[in-house]
Amino acid sequence: MKALVYEGPTKKSWKLVDKPTIEKPTDAIIKIESTTICGTDLHILKGDVPEVEEGTILGHEGIGYIEEVGSSVKNFKKGDKVIISCITSCGNCTYCKRDIQAHCNDGGWILGHNINGTQSEFVRIPHADYSLINAPKDVKNEALLMLSDILPTGNEVGAICSKIEEGDIVAIIGCGPVGIAALLAAEVYKPRAIIMVDMDEERLKIAKETFGATHSINPVELKKQGIKFTDAIKKITEEFKEERPGLKDGVDAAIECVGIPQTFDMCQQIIAPGGRIANVGVHGAKVDLQLQDLWIKNITISTGLVSAYSTKTLLKNIEDGELKPEKLVTHEFKLNDIENAYHTFSNAATEKCIKVILNN
Repeated sequence: MKALVYEGPTKKSWKLVDKPTIEKPTDAIIKIESTTICGTDLHILKGDVPEVEEGTILGHEGIGYIEEVGSSVKNFKKGDKVIISCITSCGNCTYCKRDIQAHCNDGGWILGHNINGTQSEFVRIPHADYSLINAPKDVKNEALLMLSDILPTGNEVGAICSKIEEGDIVAIIGCGPVGIAALLAAEVYKPRAIIMVDMDEERLKIAKETFGATHSINPVELKKQGIKFTDAIKKITEEFKEERPGLKDGVDAAIECVGIPQTFDMCQQIIAPGGRIANVGVHGAKVDLQLQDLWIKNITISTGLVSAYSTKTLLKNIEDGELKPEKLVTHEFKLNDIENAYHTFSNAATEKCIKVILNN
């Protein structure tokens, strides 16, 4: 079969490799129908994830058909269409039973990380009974594929951790794929306003016109006009003071989706008393916690890696018409054109790309 193989920092190649086989009775072999590229794959290629060994097939998202199952697999059979979860779950350890599958003792994020991943024609999935989800045939592949990783991430680490309630004012910092997924997930909880923050006007436009954000802020443009970021937030929150008497300046939930000190600091600056900061971004540098200002505000700060415990609920939301994650897919490629897909995704701003779909 062919697969995209990591060959060290900045190096990858689409080449012939051995087709995977059943290694344990709980395994399944999946013939990939569609896969995609994640920002984490770009981090691996930059050398930011040094534990990934050369020769590893990249990718942790996909949908496909079961080619073969191990003798202990009970819930799936050859020919079933499935969603591959980015998180492998044994289903039995303490973490899995607490819905923290990200820290499964025999799983977690291993696809395209510790074992071969999904950017290939076939993939081996350990613990198939707990790491695969039956895919309805009447749901678009583009929507199903977003359930592998990005939508559960936006939902669990963003919307759920920030405890969004009906009528809340929410700010999402970052309009990249994860920020837009957090926006989609947040809308299900019916907040009063969703403020998107980004330096890219095109992405802000898409967030409002395509995905339903109520407000947008570009910090670069604010600086040009001599306006403070906190003043821009204050102006928006003032729109709702009649509806919410006594509302203090700030937002109820701030979701960080970039992963740099400046954007986390924005969340600290704008959170209202009783608010929640949910950190979704992957931080590679030290961040200063302004505890001297925050301790008195009764806020909650959460961080985390997706566990994909909410995937089935999100699938039901899609089937009920509450969620349309297929709108996240902006570019389509054949699987064997994956090198061009990487170029497009790596230059997302200029290519106006949110997510790509690669069809086998």
